[in-house]
Amino acid sequence: MTPSPSVPTSVEFVKAADVKVIAALGDSLTTAIGANGSTILSIPFEFRQVSWSIGGYGTYQNVITLANIFKLFNPKLLGPSPVMTFHGRPTTVNETGFNFAVTGHNTLNVSDQIRHMIDTFKSYPGLNFEEDWKVVTMLIGMNDICDYCKNKTLFSPDNFIHYMTEALDMMMKEIPRTIVNVVQILQMKPLREVQKPSLGCQLQKRFCSCLVQPEDNSTELQELVEINFEFQRRLEKLIDSGRFFKKDFSVVLQPYLENAEPPRLPDGEIDLSFFTADCFHFRVKGHEELAKGLWNNMFQPVGEKDKIKTFSDPVKLICPPKEHPYIYTRPRVHSSAPALTHFHALMLILLLFVFNIL
Repeated sequence: MTPSPSVPTSVEFVKAADVKVIAALGDSLTTAIGANGSTILSIPFEFRQVSWSIGGYGTYQNVITLANIFKLFNPKLLGPSPVMTFHGRPTTVNETGFNFAVTGHNTLNVSDQIRHMIDTFKSYPGLNFEEDWKVVTMLIGMNDICDYCKNKTLFSPDNFIHYMTEALDMMMKEIPRTIVNVVQILQMKPLREVQKPSLGCQLQKRFCSCLVQPEDNSTELQELVEINFEFQRRLEKLIDSGRFFKKDFSVVLQPYLENAEPPRLPDGEIDLSFFTADCFHFRVKGHEELAKGLWNNMFQPVGEKDKIKTFSDPVKLICPPKEHPYIYTRPRVHSSAPALTHFHALMLILLLFVFNIL
């Protein structure tokens, strides 16, 4: 795929090769806590260079990340994360790239990440803030569910949507020529099954106590499952509204993780090779599946986007089709409008025909 003959002016006609900048927002899943380690000692390390949405280590042949896939089309892509960082230690953009995710952040913190991103974009050498097309991937909200039982008001679905709306409004108002992937959050209950008798797995209780500690079939667990579904439902409703769509900007919900089950071995047990020593975060093996699923969703229209059933089945990457080589950016409300208009036109013609015959 080659870039468009001239820089696209419409968000609906952006090819992968037209994207000049890649960035990411989120929490420890995007900072890639422990992703390239094998023991509990690796948990404080953020392996950003292999993070599913923005890792820039090597090439696509070394590790499959969204950034490394985009680099196949534009080797000069700005933003991929080059190295690992250490949780809690100050970092620079030379270490993180445009991975602005912060381990432990909730949705209420994501606007701070966006402000950091905007300021960095405006001052970064070689980045044309007004002209360059940017892809920003955002996965946030799972820590809200992990913390829900600690403060049911602060981490309520209402507040989740409030802070998401605030964050997306900020990007739409202040960042030109941008496509934002909002990745739908996981159903988190199956993570309770990721267990083994180790010190590392005890960290689950620290990372996500509201999910891990309730008894099976308890009212507390059932409430959390319902809150998880409500987060998903409300997020889909918000983005499908078309509020975040204009000529040079679009927010797209990528739903591939919505119903994903954890990977299992043939005997039905959880495949722990996908998980870090803390039994909560993904290793590189999991990050690669996240990257492939996201890429595929980007080149599938609303209503036809694949949803992963289980991580046990490797995702097969698709190539952007020749008949539509562009990233799909039109939200559901706008996608359905032409079809409705066509339907109404047909009805009008039919009524006129009947009237004339009568």
